Amino acid sequence: MRSSHLLTRRTITRLRTLSPLSQHPSPSPSASSASRFSTDAASHPSNRVQIHLSRSTDALLNLSVEHRLLQITPPDSTVLTLYVNGPSIVFGRNQNPWLQVNLNRLAQIAQKKKKKNTSAAAATGWNDAAAIQLVRRRSGGGAVFHDGGNVNFSVICPPEQFDRNKHAEMVVRALKALSRPNTRVNERHDIVMDVASSSSSSSTEKAATYKVSGSAYKLTRLRSLHHGTCLLRSPNLSSISGLLRSPAQGYLDARGVDSVRSPVRNVDVDNDEFKDAVVREFESMYGEVHLRDEFDDDTALQVEEVRRGYEELGSKSWTWGQTPRFTFSTHPTQEDPRPRAELPFDLNMRLVANHGVIEDMDIKHRDGAAVDGLDASVFHGARIWEMDDWAASLARAGLGSSLSYEAGQWLNHMFGTEYTKL
Repeated sequence: MRSSHLLTRRTITRLRTLSPLSQHPSPSPSASSASRFSTDAASHPSNRVQIHLSRSTDALLNLSVEHRLLQITPPDSTVLTLYVNGPSIVFGRNQNPWLQVNLNRLAQIAQKKKKKNTSAAAATGWNDAAAIQLVRRRSGGGAVFHDGGNVNFSVICPPEQFDRNKHAEMVVRALKALSRPNTRVNERHDIVMDVASSSSSSSTEKAATYKVSGSAYKLTRLRSLHHGTCLLRSPNLSSISGLLRSPAQGYLDARGVDSVRSPVRNVDVDNDEFKDAVVREFESMYGEVHLRDEFDDDTALQVEEVRRGYEELGSKSWTWGQTPRFTFSTHPTQEDPRPRAELPFDLNMRLVANHGVIEDMDIKHRDGAAVDGLDASVFHGARIWEMDDWAASLARAGLGSSLSYEAGQWLNHMFGTEYTKL
């Protein structure tokens, strides 16, 4: 018989690693027993239905635990994890952060937090006291914004049971149970909310549709992962669009996945109420829960594999160095004929990078003439995220002081140098 106690209302023990001297856990820690969460318990074949709740707000930590659960939980098990991240932008495994994110705004927010600079806060429209984490996740999909006003859900299940709508519909049922009947899953597998215009005088007028939840997926031979975030009461809703709009968009042609932009809206539901409702729907779908636990930063990082995953996700070589090949060009090319705005300096610049490392750099005058004394080959092999100042680098390559300053300042803005060098 299914336990009636919800995850957020019961006494739950912490995630930990069993000592090598510890005995193996008992065969089946039940949903009603005071079992201890461990990697052994999560991987035990008898624990076919599991619920894990995070007390951490660190996006790196939550994604690392989620990934470890994907690796070790039994092949026939179904696992729900719920977590709330602090302010963060989480982008897809195959995305380009220079294309997807306004890094200059992240730098302003980071400096505001460091210096408590209220003018910077006003400039960014930022309503949170914390800086923003930038995280490349291991799953695909687009870039999303997280803060304390949204809850992330994750379901791991056997590949043969995977369906992009299945657990999105589970979340919609939870929202409907919380008096949000105008929510649904759309054709893109996102959760949206239809909102009638307050000024509408006609019952036939079409409602506006807002995205309240987006999802990403990861499939392996033995397991599948569907995770998503639901906007509940984000205080930073008006800032999301600006944070996810890079100034380099008009100049950068990238391989990989682009983000689909949609108008967003809060559902206006309490975090804990949402978690409880999702747990109820999950229990309704899968019956008795064999393992319920929670974890926090200290206990999760005691797990060696979680700690290694955490360090990898937090490394610059992962965040920037996993970026697929891209071309950045100040002018239309045969491969990228989009028109560009005329720049305030007499240069055409083009660079090709793979994994964030410059493979080719070409700099000429706008009329195609070579720049006297310039050796652009000095950029070959340079890591873009390690460029402290493009103006200084251009000067070292032999570009004149006026041109190097003007073009360098512009490139600093395009590539968010103030953020990447933090």
